[in-house]
Amino acid sequence: MKLGRATLGLLLLAPLAVRAVEPISLGLALAGVLTGYISYPRLYCLFAECCSQKRSLSREALQKDLDSKLFGQHLAKKVILNAVAGFISNPKPKKPLTLSLHGWTGTGKNFVSKIIAENIYEGGLNSDYVHLFVATLHFPHASNITLYKDQLQLWIRGNVSACARSIFIFDEMDKMHAGLIDAIKPFLDYYELVDRVSYQKAIFIFLSNAGAERITDVALDFWRSGKQREDIKLKDMEHALSVSVFNNKNSGFWHSSLIDRNLIDYFVPFLPLEYKHLKMCIRVEMRSRGYEVDEDIVTRVADEMTFFPKEERVFSDKGCKTVFTKLDYYYDD
Repeated sequence: MKLGRATLGLLLLAPLAVRAVEPISLGLALAGVLTGYISYPRLYCLFAECCSQKRSLSREALQKDLDSKLFGQHLAKKVILNAVAGFISNPKPKKPLTLSLHGWTGTGKNFVSKIIAENIYEGGLNSDYVHLFVATLHFPHASNITLYKDQLQLWIRGNVSACARSIFIFDEMDKMHAGLIDAIKPFLDYYELVDRVSYQKAIFIFLSNAGAERITDVALDFWRSGKQREDIKLKDMEHALSVSVFNNKNSGFWHSSLIDRNLIDYFVPFLPLEYKHLKMCIRVEMRSRGYEVDEDIVTRVADEMTFFPKEERVFSDKGCKTVFTKLDYYYDD
């Protein structure tokens, strides 16, 4: 745990009581106070983030965040809300919660992991108990897979030992070397203890572009048939999505034991976004920057985006990912 805020709190209080104390005596006094301070978790947690002092998750607050910040993803909203809220409210889960989020860039996968983290820990992604791994950054070399496996196991074991409710996010799973992620299989299985450590309250979130083609095919079939995208059910694609990812040689889940042993609780599809969803993203971003919503600018930014298929131009190529930078052009001082 970080002691920065705790130490700062002591130092801010110290001058009021020790102006006439010699430096050595002051140092000894502070050391004694700090020792006693750390001995009382409740007092310590007033200044530093503590695993035991996490915010209790509010289902209503999570739903509000998903409804107001995530657009065009009725399937993801429903699955995430029920899975996360249900898991957190269960005092004795049988295994960790494992979510695998799939879809094109800009559809909201990273955003959802951020929302989950913020609803469990006040620090969100910056919390000491939320850990982000990016495949191309943390595991770049195929020749080092054995080393990466050992490091990954040690890292997860150490952090779960410190906080049972740790959250691990693996981004760019489609770029991860095949076989690497299987190193964490024992931690995701139905074991009460693994080397005297319980992983049953931890959360593992995997983000990937793999399977996006299959998701798009289903969404496009519904559109061409004149059906509403909201009519798409999870059963329409979840099984096909897991099979597609399992058999994708360019995926970190290729022939993974995590899928083969049914250790992924939910494969969550993120649908490609339409023109109307981009406008929703733009409006929210305007408000977050403190601007009044200007519908003329909203339309102009949305019109600058590219769409596919080429003839029908139904779905955004990059989702909402680049609309934020495009807004800078209109509000550049």
